[in-house]
Amino acid sequence: MPPGRESRGAGLVPPRTRRYIGVVPPWTDPTPAAALVARRQRLLAALGDAPALIVAGRPRARNYAANVYPFRAESHFLYLVGRALPRAALLIDRGRSLLFVEPPASDDPLWHGEIPGFDAIRADTGVDDVLSLERLGDVVGARWPEVATLPANDEVTAAWQSRTVGREILARSAAKLDGADAKLADAMIALRLAHDAAALAQMRGAIEVTTLAHQAGARALRPGVREAAVHAAIDGTFLAHGMSPAYGSIVTVNGEVLHNDAHHNVVRDGDLLLVDAGAETAEGWASDVTRVFPASGRFSATQRAIYDVVLAANRAAIAKVAPGVRYRDVHLEAGRTIVRGLRDLGVLRGEVDGLVERGAYTVFFPHGVGHLLGLDVHDMEDLGDRAGYAPGRTRATRFGDAYLRLDRDLAPGMAVTIEPGFYQVPAILRDATYTAAIEGDLDRGALARFGDVRGIRLEDDVLVTAAGAEVLTRAIPIDAAEVEAWMRA
Repeated sequence: MPPGRESRGAGLVPPRTRRYIGVVPPWTDPTPAAALVARRQRLLAALGDAPALIVAGRPRARNYAANVYPFRAESHFLYLVGRALPRAALLIDRGRSLLFVEPPASDDPLWHGEIPGFDAIRADTGVDDVLSLERLGDVVGARWPEVATLPANDEVTAAWQSRTVGREILARSAAKLDGADAKLADAMIALRLAHDAAALAQMRGAIEVTTLAHQAGARALRPGVREAAVHAAIDGTFLAHGMSPAYGSIVTVNGEVLHNDAHHNVVRDGDLLLVDAGAETAEGWASDVTRVFPASGRFSATQRAIYDVVLAANRAAIAKVAPGVRYRDVHLEAGRTIVRGLRDLGVLRGEVDGLVERGAYTVFFPHGVGHLLGLDVHDMEDLGDRAGYAPGRTRATRFGDAYLRLDRDLAPGMAVTIEPGFYQVPAILRDATYTAAIEGDLDRGALARFGDVRGIRLEDDVLVTAAGAEVLTRAIPIDAAEVEAWMRA
């Protein structure tokens, strides 16, 4: 829900108290042209007189030309233009923003309805001019050696960029950027790391719909249904509010499989259902939330014990989020809390610091605590560690820690996820490569008592503020008792 509508000033309202009877449900309005103009002006200031070409990308056919996958424009284009215009390109040059688009075909009104003309697109986006795409080569041609661009996410778009700027542009080649392209990438990273008010309005709208979707999923859950039924309730809620899944929704009883994309299992009494699902607005702004629901409506004693360990890690990590804090330290705080909790449950023995030093948490928490969030669910990961890691910092080599996607000092305006977890992954637990360092302090008998827990992950979206942190997803219950009550509501 955008700023100015009835509930924004008070923040998100938990869906159990919200009613949409007789009113239009939430729908996120487009980013105003003035906000898009301000973003482009900041990029122009960073680049000086250097020209830059930002492309939207091309639709992909599923099996024949007219049957295409849903088009999702390249994120840097969406950040600066705010509209998903297939095959379009934005040229930033000499203080001006020129948008090149395909003119409407003569039969477009028959197949697609009326298409906005150049004047309407100019007014909607605030660019200085809108020109036919066929003119791009002539306009760019005189500046070929100087025009910076960014790697595309597919080979077809990369080949088109290569022809346009007169040099080879490889798809997914962030690690190989140099010269003007590297300068453009760094300028975009600097702009997108801290979100402006328009971006936050989009993200809050996505989170509001995500809240409704998680509640719909919780209400659809009961022993005897397939995961697919819960999945449908969640993704259907996104669609009903003009949004789409920000990523393939994970709805699974196999919570130990981190990116499980299957939904065929029947949910049994006593199962835990892990739901990792977030909405994405029409402009690409994302949310990313994970909750775990007991199929029976109540956690068993053993499930609750492990759940509370993960919840403590979630809260400890969020408490550490503040300007100037290194995100790697947030990750380590989550790992330390998990180790302490497992030691208190008798699964681990020994002194916490020593267990942490030997990587005890990576056996059960083998991924990073989170990532940047914004226009992509993993914001700017098309630019690789150039975006996620501050200059001079590199990934750890130890298993688990090596998957940390972000190692920057936090600053106001940054949005991150906080998503610690506990997983019993058989391939890890039976492999001495991962367990040898702690085998003497791992009580496998005690661990076996928690056999009804395959995987628990608790993920929130968190905004770094001048005072510390704001949990944007606070309306989605996370305390175990509140989750149980939510399922009964």
